[in-house]
Amino acid sequence: MSLKASTRKVGSVAVVDLSGRITLGDGSGTLRDTVKQLMDAGEKQIVLNMGDVSYIDSAGLGELVGSYTTISNSGGQLKLAAVQKKMKDLMQITKLYTVFQAYDTEEEAIQSFGTGASA
Repeated sequence: MSLKASTRKVGSVAVVDLSGRITLGDGSGTLRDTVKQLMDAGEKQIVLNMGDVSYIDSAGLGELVGSYTTISNSGGQLKLAAVQKKMKDLMQITKLYTVFQAYDTEEEAIQSFGTGASA
């Protein structure tokens, strides 16, 4: 199953609902294109809802890091929500938990942006 991404606004935060596999090829390209579109639209506060992501490979992790870097360099923030156990373990192994702010729920991730971010 390839990656599907849909975006919506919750207050001042852009939420990207991801579903499927973030892998080399379509999955990582979908993520990259979605983040680029949000950046081009001027979005600076982005939450990736990972609740329906069934698998992520090294290319997918690389794309997440690339998206994080792109957004951070432009003065924005990228946060993860609803990260599944397998991905949490992978983030521990790769030490990416020190890079990403990950939250158990989408609501926590949105609230972490502070004032003006709540629904």
